Amino acid sequence: MSDTMVELGSISKSFDGMKVLGDISLAVADGEFVSIVGPSGSGKSTVLRLLTQALRPDSGTMLFNGVPLEQAPHSFAFMPQRDALMPWRRIIDNAALGLEVKGMSRRAARAAVAPLFESFGLSGFEHHYPSELSGGMRQRAALLRTVVQTQDMLLLDEPFGALDALTRTQIQEWLQGMWTEHRWTALLITHDVREAVFLSDRIYVLSARPARIIREFRVPLPRPRSIADLGSPAAQAIETEILQTLLHPQEQDDFRPVGPKSESLF
Repeated sequence: MSDTMVELGSISKSFDGMKVLGDISLAVADGEFVSIVGPSGSGKSTVLRLLTQALRPDSGTMLFNGVPLEQAPHSFAFMPQRDALMPWRRIIDNAALGLEVKGMSRRAARAAVAPLFESFGLSGFEHHYPSELSGGMRQRAALLRTVVQTQDMLLLDEPFGALDALTRTQIQEWLQGMWTEHRWTALLITHDVREAVFLSDRIYVLSARPARIIREFRVPLPRPRSIADLGSPAAQAIETEILQTLLHPQEQDDFRPVGPKSESLF
């Protein structure tokens, strides 16, 4: 059996006659952290909406563990761009919300999330309201709410875009450490190339719409990583190459991604 968890094949999607996704083929392996970067408006978030089945593709195939995605419902835990914490619920109740939606009692949901507060850096803030937390703490609470649902894969839609630069860097480093510990399977949408390099095993680069994948990069940095690793020649080379790809997409060959087992470009 293949270790590929998600596989999209030749996906296209249009809205009101405008083709947004032209030909998207990608794969994410079990335990892998993959990012998608691309120009603004290129349809990055549309890929996640297709995976959550909020949208249907016009054509192409979507597989989850080798079977059609529609036969594998509730496979993803989704974290949106904003933390979306409910201001009238305390942090422990916000973190437990996904479990309650799935049918767990509030008491049981609270008991399930409570042991995770320390590792998420939220110990002592269980009974605070979202307005009483910093931006970084709110994002950690939102991620706790996401991962506690114990779905097979995390979908992260630019979750740190609203944070200031220092807080964003701190939470990126924290997330990298958490991923190293737990080995979640994750697909991250981001416009931040450095963030993608720091967090990812592989990175797909989208063209402008109608989007297609024009390059794929494997990140050779060892784990666990620190911010200092971004100064290494390997990290700087990948970051520069991705930026060149985004700035000059017309110079790229007709690239076809080959999935999780592809060779490193560096």
